[in-house]
Formats: sequence, C-alpha cells, structure tokens
Amino acid sequence: MLPFRVPLLVLRVFLACLFAFLVLMQVMSIPGDIAHDVRETPEAAHLLWPILVVAELELLCAQVVIVCTWKLLTMVKRDSIFSDASLGWVNGIVWSFAAGWLLLAGLAAYLTAVIYFTPEIRDPGIPIVLFGMVLFGAVLVLLMIVLRALLRQATVLRTDMEAVI
Repeated sequence: MLPFRVPLLVLRVFLACLFAFLVLMQVMSIPGDIAHDVRETPEAAHLLWPILVVAELELLCAQVVIVCTWKLLTMVKRDSIFSDASLGWVNGIVWSFAAGWLLLAGLAAYLTAVIYFTPEIRDPGIPIVLFGMVLFGAVLVLLMIVLRALLRQATVLRTDMEAVI
C-alpha cells in the first residue's frame, strides 16, 4: 500500500480544494453573476434563471461525486475497495452523473427551443455546443456504469479467490 500513500494524499488535498471552490461558486459567484446579468438585461431573465437553477444543481452533483470519491479513497487506503460496501459509493457517483446529465440535457433542450423560436438570437452554434456537451455527458455516464460493472466483477473474483486461499 506504500506506493499509493503520496498520490492518495495529494488527491485528497485536491478534492478538498475542489469541494471548497465548488461551494464558493455555488454560494457567491454564480448567483451573483446571474443576478447581475438579470439586472443588466431583464429581457433575458427567462434564460438566466433556469441556467442558475441547473448550475446550482450541477455543482451539488459534483459535490456528491467528491464525497463518494473521498469515501472510496478511504477504502483503497484500507485495502477494502473490493467489497460490496464500495458499490454503494460507486452507485452514488453513477446516480450523480446521471442526474447531472439529465439536468444538462433538459437545459440544453430548453435553451435550444428558446433560441430556435427567438429570431433575434437564433444562432446554430449554441445548440451545437449544447449537443456536444450532452453527448460528452452521456459518454461519462455510460463509462461510470461500465466501471461499476468492472468493480463488481473484481469484487466477486477477489471474494472467490479469498475463499480458495
């Protein structure tokens, strides 16, 4: 376990910094920025408030992923990652990714519809970028599902191997 000690410590430091940064963004930066934009362009409020709600919920999903990852790192440190208990934390990551993807897809659909039906802001670039982001998110969700299945297989194999030994 010695070779993993330093990377685990460094990863935990970065996870803690990332969590603090996300809280700062969630509490101060994003709400303040959206409120400022609404004051500057009140006619765009119907676009900005849904963006605020989705951004806040997306940050919450990221915070859940950080907490689950922290718990999994603790299990790696204790050499208990290949257990049924780890699957619950991986499920938390998968469900957070899935919720984040659904939020992003919903926001993308809403913004694309608004852009399509508003001739003043009709721009094909924004829906294309949103579609790319949704596609990327879908790949991440499916990758997490595959990694979860691999962890489940490794857990079963380790349990079988320990029973033989």
